[in-house]
Amino acid sequence: MGLELTFGDTTRTADIRMLHDMDEVIYDKTWLEAADNFELYYMYRDMYKTKAESDEIKKHNLRYDITVIPPNMLGREYIKTAGHYHPKVPDTDMSFTEVYHVIEGEATYLLQKRDDGKVTDVVIIKAQAGDNVIVPPDYGHITINASDKTLKMANWVCGEFASVYEPIKELAGGAYYLLDSGIIPNPKYDDVPPIRYLQPTNYPEFGFVKGVDMYGLVNDIDKLKFLTSPQDFSDLFNKILG
Repeated sequence: MGLELTFGDTTRTADIRMLHDMDEVIYDKTWLEAADNFELYYMYRDMYKTKAESDEIKKHNLRYDITVIPPNMLGREYIKTAGHYHPKVPDTDMSFTEVYHVIEGEATYLLQKRDDGKVTDVVIIKAQAGDNVIVPPDYGHITINASDKTLKMANWVCGEFASVYEPIKELAGGAYYLLDSGIIPNPKYDDVPPIRYLQPTNYPEFGFVKGVDMYGLVNDIDKLKFLTSPQDFSDLFNKILG
C-alpha cells in the first residue's frame, strides 16, 4: 500500500494504524499473541482539492478525511477500526457527530449509544459504494470491512475536537464482534441490547445523495452545520434512529 494519497491539490502521507496499536480491542487473543505487527488501515486527514476550498472548510470549523481499509482478518474477526466516541459540544449535553461516504467497497458501521457508562442502543448500518452514513450524537462507532474488497471511505467532521478512544478500549472493543462465524456479543459489556439494523442515511434534503461524492458539499457548506451544532438538528437525528 502506498503511503501517500493525492486529492486535488493536496498530497498527504498516511497515518497508519498498526495491529498492535489495537491489542486491547481485538477479539482473538490467541491469534494476537502469535501475530507479527502489520499495517491495518490508512488515514489521510485534512484533505481538500484547492486552497480556496481549504479556507472555506476551516472557516466553518470542519475537516474532510479519507480512510482506506484493505480486506483482512484479525484471527477470527474481520478487520475494523479502533472505534471511538466524540466529546460533548461545549455548553450542551450532546456530543459532536460525523458523516461517512463509502467511496469504494463495502462497510459495516457499528454504532453504540452510551448513557451513564452503559450501552443502551446498538445499531448496525451496512453501506455500499455511494452510500452515506450519519453518526448521531452520543454514539460511539466502529467501521468493519467484512468484504474481500478494499474499503475507501471519506468523512466530514468538526475540526475542533479529538476522538475519545478509552471507553471502547477499556471494554475490549465494541458491544459486538463480527467474526467469520457471525456476530457475537462482547462479554465485557453488561446487558448488551439487541442489534437494530438501519439503512444508510442518503438524505437529499441534507445534501447526501447516493452515488454523489459528498465532498461537493464544500460548495453548499451550510448543509454540514449539524456537525458543529448538532443541538439544532434533533429532527435529523430522530429520523436516522427511527
